[in-house]
Amino acid sequence: MQTPHHSQKNGKAAELFAAHLALVIKDMPAWLELFAENAVIEFPYAPSVGTPARLEGKAAITAYAQGVPAMMQDFVFSNLRVFPTHEPHVLFAEVHGEATISSTGLRYVQDYVMRLETDGERIIHYREYWNPVPVIQAFGGHQGVANAFEAGGRS
Repeated sequence: MQTPHHSQKNGKAAELFAAHLALVIKDMPAWLELFAENAVIEFPYAPSVGTPARLEGKAAITAYAQGVPAMMQDFVFSNLRVFPTHEPHVLFAEVHGEATISSTGLRYVQDYVMRLETDGERIIHYREYWNPVPVIQAFGGHQGVANAFEAGGRS
């Protein structure tokens, strides 16, 4: 993974983004600590695979994230490109991700566009754009996605 390029004014956003990539899936309790109590996560394309588009508050984020590590094995990010903004607490990034889906043994290969906003200390808003087709394929169809998320308690 490349080191994020950021200006001094985007330092905390870049720091939190790097921590997000390092901790998600691998250390969910530490990952959850990156978020403010009133944080919002959005996955605009998630409804097309039957999962929520918006999670409001740390409790909702925690409930959603509980079963995710069991779904994906060996999740690796690469080809990181960070795009600082003129707003001191906002950044955009592109990143490639790959994992093996536990329930199917199939490879999940995805390119993401992410937007992260902080309050200067924690993540307050995170939006992740991804292609639904690789999700459906890797989980073995819409029912496979539904089964995985029901098993994780997030239906």
